[in-house]
Amino acid sequence: MKQHYNRKIKNGVLRMLCAFCLSWVAMLASAQVSVEATIDSLQLLIGEQTRIRLEVSLDAKEPLSLPLLRDTLVKGVEIVEVAKPDTQLLNNGKRWLVSQEYTVTSFDSALYYLPPFEVKVGGQSYRSKALALKVYSVPVDTLHPDQFFGPKSIREVPLTWNDVSVLVYAVVALLLLGALAVFLVIRFRNNKPIIKIIKLQPKLPPHLAAIRQMEQLKADKGVRYADPKRYYTELTDVIRTYIKERFGFNALEMTSAEILDRLLQEKDKSSIADLKRLLETADLVKFAKYAPLMNENDMNLVNAIGFINDTKIEEDPAAKKEPTEIRVEEKRSKQGRIALMASIALTAAGAVAALYVAVRQLIDLFF
Repeated sequence: MKQHYNRKIKNGVLRMLCAFCLSWVAMLASAQVSVEATIDSLQLLIGEQTRIRLEVSLDAKEPLSLPLLRDTLVKGVEIVEVAKPDTQLLNNGKRWLVSQEYTVTSFDSALYYLPPFEVKVGGQSYRSKALALKVYSVPVDTLHPDQFFGPKSIREVPLTWNDVSVLVYAVVALLLLGALAVFLVIRFRNNKPIIKIIKLQPKLPPHLAAIRQMEQLKADKGVRYADPKRYYTELTDVIRTYIKERFGFNALEMTSAEILDRLLQEKDKSSIADLKRLLETADLVKFAKYAPLMNENDMNLVNAIGFINDTKIEEDPAAKKEPTEIRVEEKRSKQGRIALMASIALTAAGAVAALYVAVRQLIDLFF
């Protein structure tokens, strides 16, 4: 009996020790998670705002679920804003400190009970302490109603440079970019380069310039044989230009007879006999639809070159050549066309952006 009694005592002590260890472990586990809620101000006037901070301390390995609050904390207390959670690592990364802020307000005067915030850590729920919020109405002096002041009249605020500077800059940029875009579009449609290229070259003597044009006309066999009227028009234009530069009178505005009479004052009749036949043939082709033979066209070209060589004045090699300006406005290259299209697109985009800024500024200032 005594041994049986001692065994029962030992078993009871063991049970008590086990229960104590289990309760201690449970208390230690619960102490690893702490939930605390604080409020910035316990008293507010109607319409004022205050912030509630929720802080949760937990083991870094445990998952955390914060309360999902959207519009209302309790009836009469509205949530204005829910900030993003702020997380801090503690104890060398072993624990988390998570903070969540809620901005609240109220438009009804009363004493509000704010229930505890409930979070879940590792599937288990934890709660903070409850809070209280007192909302006061605005006091009204009912004993002195004559001191009540009504709403003030609307006062016009004058515009300053800071108010309109962006609008002015946007309008100026719009005008400049618009004008540039129109200019580029016109150049694109006319197939002209963006910038005129100007070259300075030494001026050729009249006979060299005429011989060069004669060579180009000679190389164009299609014009010489298929279109006699055009051929003789170009040929006589070269001769008339040479006579103007060489002899000093405006042969471009004179008839063939007037040119021959004027040349007789400078040269003898035999030296201009071939030129006379050339001019007469040209007049017949241009005005009488005369159809010359092919060898006759070649002979007239040779006669024109012979007249130039017989009447030319050789230049002094030591003399300084007179320069002349030559404007080059030929068709653009493929690269130039692409660059012009890109310039038009960029300029148009800039003009649209300036227009958008100007319209937005006008709306902000006057609407």
